[in-house]
Amino acid sequence: MKHIALFVALAIPAAPALADPPEIRGVTAESTAGSWRISVTLAHPDTGWDHYADGWEVLDANGDRLGLRKLHHPHMNEQPFTRSLGGVTVPEGTKAVFVRARCSVDGWSESKTRVELAE
Repeated sequence: MKHIALFVALAIPAAPALADPPEIRGVTAESTAGSWRISVTLAHPDTGWDHYADGWEVLDANGDRLGLRKLHHPHMNEQPFTRSLGGVTVPEGTKAVFVRARCSVDGWSESKTRVELAE
């Protein structure tokens, strides 16, 4: 009976440990010469190179990507932290965009933060 229990335990793949998703603490949008500079403040319990907040994106209301900011290293000792992305082109007449974050293990967060655009 012990062999069967061991076989069953080995046959069930281990589920990845899901940590807290990256949390968007703040977003600013600044119009600059026909494009936008988006600054995002994130908090995430980075543990090192094996698990860290590794990016965020700017989306329109249809979910189309307008910009992507990759984060190339963990920020274990800098929480929360802010990074910017310039040159984001937003279609004329757009009143708001959405930002969502990603981590290296869990992928894209399901939550999006709405950002009102004011010129």
